[in-house]
This record gives sequence, C-alpha cells and structure tokens, in this order.
Amino acid sequence: MGYSKLKGSIDSDRVRAIKRVLWWILLLNVAVASAKLAYGLVTDSVAMTADGFHSMFDGTSNVIGLLGMGLAGRPADEDHPYGHQKYETFASAVIAVMLLIAAWRVGSSAFERLMNPGIGPRVDALSFVIMLGTLAVNIGVTTYERRVGQRLRSEILIADASHTGSDVLVSLGVVAGLVAVKMGFPVADPIIGLLVSAVIALTAIRVFRSANVTLSDQARMPTQDIYAAVLKVDGVLGCHDIRTRGSASEVYVDLHIQVESGSTVAEGHAVAEAVEKAVCEGFDEVVDVIAHLEPLDDYQRHKTEQQSAEGII
Repeated sequence: MGYSKLKGSIDSDRVRAIKRVLWWILLLNVAVASAKLAYGLVTDSVAMTADGFHSMFDGTSNVIGLLGMGLAGRPADEDHPYGHQKYETFASAVIAVMLLIAAWRVGSSAFERLMNPGIGPRVDALSFVIMLGTLAVNIGVTTYERRVGQRLRSEILIADASHTGSDVLVSLGVVAGLVAVKMGFPVADPIIGLLVSAVIALTAIRVFRSANVTLSDQARMPTQDIYAAVLKVDGVLGCHDIRTRGSASEVYVDLHIQVESGSTVAEGHAVAEAVEKAVCEGFDEVVDVIAHLEPLDDYQRHKTEQQSAEGII
C-alpha cells in the first residue's frame, strides 16, 4: 500500500521560482557588497569592510543555493527513490559553514585592529549614504525572500533570508559605529566589527539548527493533526505509531490504522487506501503516505490507548 502525489510539473514550477528569486537576490547582493567593500577599503573602516565581506558571502550563498536547487530538482531515480530534495537542505548547511568562516575572518580582523588601532577610519557623508542605501536594499531583500521562502516551504530561501537578515542588524551596527567614530571614538569601529562577527556566528547556528530538522529526520508535523484526519475516514477504529519526516515542502508519513477484526483483506485494504489518500491530499506539505493495517483486538486497542494517554496522539 501507499499513496503519493504526482508532483512532476509542480516541483518544476517550485524549483524555477526558487532559482528566479536566488538569481535576482544574487545580483542585488553583489551590488551591495561591492559598494560597501570599495568604500570601506578607501576609508579604512574595518566595520564597513567587514559588512561588505558579509554581504559578499550572501552572494556566494546564492550561488550555492542555485547549485543545490539544480540537484534538488532532479526526479527520483533508482539510486534515489525518495528523490533529491535533501540537496536543498545540504546547500543550506553549506551556507552555515560559510557564515562561520566569515565570522572568523571578520572577528580576527576586528581584533587585530582593536590591538593596533592606528589612526582610525575616515567617515564622511558618503559613508552614511552608502550604508543607509544598502541597508534599505537588504531590508527589502530579506522581507521578500522570507515571504517567498515560507510560501514555497523552501529551506534554502529561508536560510538565505536569515543570512541577509543578519546583514540588516550588522549594517545598523556599522552605522552606529560610524556615528561614534565621527564623534571622536575611533575604537568603536573594531568593536562594531567584533559584534558583526558574533551576529554572523549566531546566524550560522540558526541555519544549522534548521538543516538539522531535515537531515536528522526530526518529526515534521503534529501527530494530533494527522490522527484527527485519519479518524474521519469511514472504517477506521483507531490509529497509532504516526511518524513524519522530510523537508518542509516534502513530508513523508507512515502510520498504523486499526479496523474491525472481522473485515476481509479487501475491505481493510480499501480503508487503508482511503486513509492514505485523505492524509496525502489533506495536507499540502505531505507527498507520500503509507498505512499499516491492523485488526482492532485487545492488544492493538491497548497500544492506541497508551499513546493517547501519553499525549502522542
């Protein structure tokens, strides 16, 4: 038994939509990073240069996302009967690794400047224009990418939005640092650089945690929701051992259902098929359901009652 959605064209549309978003954001990230890096180097601002490197890594993560989606969009084959969807999750984990590398580079540069301050950066009106302009772009990118990522249930877009979102906080810190330097506190520049490093590292941890949900096969849906949907199917007398796994956009479900012990094989099979179809079509994120059929005897009734008492279902 088993029921799966035929998703071929839907998957292709989803992959194309994600790639289109990544391409546009890649172009914007390159423009933002170039502006901050160029002027940060010209004015010798560690904080602005660090922010520029952070934005450049945003662009690199877009490239990784595009490569990941290219692999994730492949159909299931003999070697990958469940498809290639986890490549999207692998790509988000690679982004987290790159964030950690960026955090180390930014932090070490800021610490070196803190130990050897020199004359400090030059701050002028153009410094604020560049930072505020790129800040506005990042806010727009983060809002749009997160909204599309949630709609498409895309781990790579949500991870990338978190990456770009950290840029917003970092840029706000850099602007505050520029104000402090302008007021005669040059030490604020490397201190802001260290704070930038910490924010990048925290963002990496959040992305790792999100990827871990999929890669470790953590439960994806509340079992109570599935249990309620199953009990609505005619002929079902009980349900237990509900398990879910997969990515946010593709959830696999297996469960045990109980039917009248006197039912024929054909009758029980029909009920199981109805359950599989009801769950698969009742939840947008569910793409595959397998129901194990059992007769409702004393032993099976005890299993269901025990899981109900434990709050599992």
